Amino acid sequence: MPSALPDGEPVPADGSLPPHALDGAADRPLGFYLHVPFCATRCGYCDFNTYTAAEPGGAARDDYAATAVEEIRLARKVLGDDPRPVETVFVGGGTPTLLPPADLARMLEAVRGEFGLAPDAEVTTEANPESVTPASLAALREAGFNRISFGMQSARQHVLRVLDRTHTPGRPEECVAEARAAGFRHVNLDLIYGTPGESDGDWQASLDAALDAGPDHVSAYALIVEEGTALARRIRRGEVPMTDDDVHADRYLRAEERLAAAGLEWYEVSNWSTAQDPAARCRHNELYWTGADWWGAGPGAHSHMGGVRWWNVKHPAAYAQALAEGRSPGAGREVLTDEDRRVERVLLELRLAQGCPLGLLGPAGAEAARRARDDGLLEPGPYERGRAVLTLRGRLLADAVVRDLVD
Repeated sequence: MPSALPDGEPVPADGSLPPHALDGAADRPLGFYLHVPFCATRCGYCDFNTYTAAEPGGAARDDYAATAVEEIRLARKVLGDDPRPVETVFVGGGTPTLLPPADLARMLEAVRGEFGLAPDAEVTTEANPESVTPASLAALREAGFNRISFGMQSARQHVLRVLDRTHTPGRPEECVAEARAAGFRHVNLDLIYGTPGESDGDWQASLDAALDAGPDHVSAYALIVEEGTALARRIRRGEVPMTDDDVHADRYLRAEERLAAAGLEWYEVSNWSTAQDPAARCRHNELYWTGADWWGAGPGAHSHMGGVRWWNVKHPAAYAQALAEGRSPGAGREVLTDEDRRVERVLLELRLAQGCPLGLLGPAGAEAARRARDDGLLEPGPYERGRAVLTLRGRLLADAVVRDLVD
């Protein structure tokens, strides 16, 4: 089952925000996340808010774009005369490209029509390799999408089988070539390491295959076994072994070595992009990591504006009903305190290559930062210039370092 939503205070029926949410908004970039909650099949490791046609309560796709457009119009009403154009649009899922390109184009056009897009706006869609064709990619590019992210995960069939991925090895690499031919300047491949049964050679083969395809961005994530997923049940029954933290560390080090040698540099713990082209970074994700503003439209989508965070109802039917009745689909929200926002800045910015300002740390955190520097977890040069920047070893222990710095 998809993961549960957090608790929070009610969202007003009209979706209105506290007045302070837009204080200083002109100095913050604005992005849009559009959630498409449909998948052809459910991957065994996934706990995202997604639905297949075969699942109980599975939702119809035909009217989804029109419903999402209604929330985009609601966003315009809520944000009033906020003059900011949208700088990034990210269509995620689920598998957005299960919808026809015309539906994704309709959603993007609604953002453009209601808010306008910045001249250099980054417009991304996620895609599964089996859900696109040269014709559909050309249609997406024509509609204004200029960045695409393919879920590759692994180049080995037996690893894909454990993950319940349905594409065949080699197809993601073909997709990169097809996207380039369609005119996409920026292409990402997502990889997962540490899958039960994956060998060192399997991981090396996945890295090699991804880089040989020629993307300008690679994301590499350690497999996390989420409670309630099919993979967690298989591990509990002893059908496959549990993932291993030491293996994860070895895989990460190999990823850093191989990606750096190919000319990609890390800019966030799990993300690498072409060193010579700053535009290869995912600017939309940078909004999340730097606490900027974004509106998340779709079932279960999360939004943030000026220290106010809210999230939508999860099921597509409940989401559609709320909008049809003229109500916000918001299920709950929280207003972050100054301390909440300080802690979140440390948590998120420390994951970035530029790190976080030491001035964000309290006395205990500052002392922990000194120890981390002495232990080789923070770079000494940036530390002397007032920033906490993780070393390679620090990246391996990022969660522990962050916990110490926010205590």
